[in-house]
Amino acid sequence: MTETPIIGDDVAVLVLEDGTRYEGRAYGARGRTLGEAVFATGMTGYQETLTDPSYAGQIVLMTAPHIGNTGMNDVDMESSRIWVAGFVVRDPSRVVSNFRSQRSLDDDLAAAGIVGISRIDTRAVTRRIRSGGAMRAGIFSGPDALLSAGEQLELVRSGAEMTGQNLSGTVSTTEPYRLEAHGERVGTVAVLDLGVKTSTLNYLAERGFDVHVLPQTVTAEEILEMHPDALFFSNGPGDPGASDRHVELLRTTLRAGVPYFGICFGNQLLGRALGFGTYKLPFGHRGINQPVLDKSTGRVEITAHNHGFAVDAPIDRVSDSSEGFGRVEVSHYDLNDNVVEGLNCLDIPAFSVQYHPESAAGPHDANYLFDRFRDMVIASKENNA
Repeated sequence: MTETPIIGDDVAVLVLEDGTRYEGRAYGARGRTLGEAVFATGMTGYQETLTDPSYAGQIVLMTAPHIGNTGMNDVDMESSRIWVAGFVVRDPSRVVSNFRSQRSLDDDLAAAGIVGISRIDTRAVTRRIRSGGAMRAGIFSGPDALLSAGEQLELVRSGAEMTGQNLSGTVSTTEPYRLEAHGERVGTVAVLDLGVKTSTLNYLAERGFDVHVLPQTVTAEEILEMHPDALFFSNGPGDPGASDRHVELLRTTLRAGVPYFGICFGNQLLGRALGFGTYKLPFGHRGINQPVLDKSTGRVEITAHNHGFAVDAPIDRVSDSSEGFGRVEVSHYDLNDNVVEGLNCLDIPAFSVQYHPESAAGPHDANYLFDRFRDMVIASKENNA
């Protein structure tokens, strides 16, 4: 069947910084958006992806061809808004057929001002990103689609690169807030919001923690004055190499003996606090089907990821922290490329993982890590009693 020609206000173009252009149909809001082009490999969970603050500044391409058939609802929101800079799909669903749906994806994108593009060969774009790496990009529709190819490319190349960007101030809460523990109370956990997901907070509360969510501007002194039973650093966008203040905050609290658990960006910051470096991956890990080996059990977990940076630590041996925190081991690594996916401190109560164990959206293989955190905090409290 012949596709209807794309004309007028429906025209949109995706432009990559290497000059590659893909023409398609406008999707969501009309206008112009710039960001880092990345691809996510999950076949479902687009609402969780869109509302995950760690996707801020990124134009997200979904590799699954058919997107939008389950619509959007208020329950699956991982934050209060859509955070992606732009959205790229092959075939947006023309109808919404899920009983939980309250709105269409297209309507939510338009209402949030998210410029998107559809009806392009997303396989070709994915191959381009895999070979050339994540790169700056732009989507142009409406009047901006009429700009010359040269003008559009100049706008893309004038955009900021992800390396060196500190975006935690963009996504973090501005005021502290609290969630009450569910069931038997274990203690309090101070959560540094670097782009935290709602599901993460709920899982911590379900493990018996009173969850105190703090803005990224909080100081180590303010955290220690709270006397929390544990500290948690969340996922978030940007370059961990640009977050020196949060690294120093973490070092101060670790030296004070506060148990620590970090996810995603929190894993990278723990790596830096321990004395390891970080580096940018060619095209990153994004999606809900990434295989990770847990070295302590030998089990392979299928996990949810969104990271473009990684910790530079040896996966085959125990290391000594150059910052005086004792022995450190890589606890998990990705079976696709041996990238570090978890750190475990052997001499202090601290560990972290690079992926998203809250399983929103994604498999539940790594949900046990919240139990491990709970057990670590209980053991630490008993040892200090």
